[in-house]
Amino acid sequence: MPRLSHLDLTKRLSREDYAVRLATAQRRLTQLRLHLGGQMGDPQGGPGLLVVFEGPDAAGKGGAIKVVVDNLDPRHYQVYNFSAPTKEEKDHHFLWRFWKVLPGFRHMAVYDRSWYGRVLVERVEGFATEDEWKRAYKEIVEFENSLVTESAILVKFWIHISDDEQIERFQARASDPMKHWKLTPEDWRNRDKNRLYDAAAEEMFKRTDH
Repeated sequence: MPRLSHLDLTKRLSREDYAVRLATAQRRLTQLRLHLGGQMGDPQGGPGLLVVFEGPDAAGKGGAIKVVVDNLDPRHYQVYNFSAPTKEEKDHHFLWRFWKVLPGFRHMAVYDRSWYGRVLVERVEGFATEDEWKRAYKEIVEFENSLVTESAILVKFWIHISDDEQIERFQARASDPMKHWKLTPEDWRNRDKNRLYDAAAEEMFKRTDH
């Protein structure tokens, strides 16, 4: 069953309700993070925590990540942004660059984009062959299973946005010198492929929601 077409993107929270719910959630996350890190409860700590964010351009991944870590001590997490792979990374298996910065026991990491790029942007833009992105679904599921089998906590978020909201955010970035750097020619070009990205996302959900 399609997911994106059934999303209600009109739902809103009032600023007051948002502030109250956010403060409560941030306090709870801080408490949980301190337990995992061994600063509260069992000093041995707990498993590593990996939070993965995916979604279209300008959907708000960066803002969401800021909210997630805003109440945490900077010593208690690492944020990694993944863009196009380097030459060295291309010489390795596509999961290698993500594997080498996985959070260990007691640690936390947040990924701004992830291995799902193989079945999203690399698929749509032709950076991966059809054989490569088709077999990636199985590789991703096995990879994630191996992480949680070793007691890692894996949390995956897809943040979505409508075409109308996306163009408004693009235009706002284009007119704001402090945000203009966030907008690239690829962002504009990719808008023409939004439906292809939606189709790729739908198959990704179906094949990797395990």
